[in-house]
Amino acid sequence: MLFRKKSTAVDFIITGLGNPGKKYEGTRHNAGFIMLEALAERLHVRVDRVRFQSFCGEVRIEDHHLLLMMPQTYMNASGEAVQEAMRFYRVPPERTLVLFDDISLPVGTLRIRRRGSDGGQKGMRSIITLTGSDQFPRIKLGVGAKPHPDYDLADWVLSRFTGEEAVKIREAAFQAADAIPLILADRMEEAMNRYSR
Repeated sequence: MLFRKKSTAVDFIITGLGNPGKKYEGTRHNAGFIMLEALAERLHVRVDRVRFQSFCGEVRIEDHHLLLMMPQTYMNASGEAVQEAMRFYRVPPERTLVLFDDISLPVGTLRIRRRGSDGGQKGMRSIITLTGSDQFPRIKLGVGAKPHPDYDLADWVLSRFTGEEAVKIREAAFQAADAIPLILADRMEEAMNRYSR
């Protein structure tokens, strides 16, 4: 009987989107980072190796060797880092899970999708534009709509969560981490039914 050695090559990428630096910690636009950090905490892995213009970590879930990454390019250029990692490991969009914020969803609400447009999120737009594909599975974390229509969008997404909101965001981030093994196991419908609100 032949036994196959488990591959050490990355076969799935999970990237959380946000802006680097202390200035942006805890802001609405960094919900992707918050979800990735929750996943890393759940998996007991550090995401601190500098590669692909990102902080990275590698870990295995079942038969999948994962690259976890937090691009340090700033949100609007997220695609530069993601595309670089995808090319290096030859990972297609369908195996690149993107975690990011969504202002159209109430704070703490998760929305899981198999693919789709950027929905106005500039980090996702950068990824789709540079790779030429919208076939990325994604988990969106609601950060709430602007308090009134004339509120500047940039100011809103760069604002920090209130104490009550931060609790909801942390809880939702760990729910996203719980959904990810289902996505990796090609049980997307189950993940959507269990965790999307």
